[in-house]
Amino acid sequence: MSSSASTPRIVRCPNCGGPSVYAPSNAYRPFCGERCKLQDLSAWASERYAVEARPDREGDDESPIEPVEPERRPPPHRSG
Repeated sequence: MSSSASTPRIVRCPNCGGPSVYAPSNAYRPFCGERCKLQDLSAWASERYAVEARPDREGDDESPIEPVEPERRPPPHRSG
């Protein structure tokens, strides 16, 4: 093995920019710690981050999907 395999890889934490060990020993990777990981999760949950979506194609909104009610079945027959 090369010497780079034994040396942990250090990357920038995507939240704070500080050093972060990118290895199985860091349970929060690629973040530097629990705080940065939770701050990132909070940003997604509060919709500060968003994945860009394509605009609707023309005609897509003309036929919205109707909710389907679950099938009603009688309770199973119990003998006894």
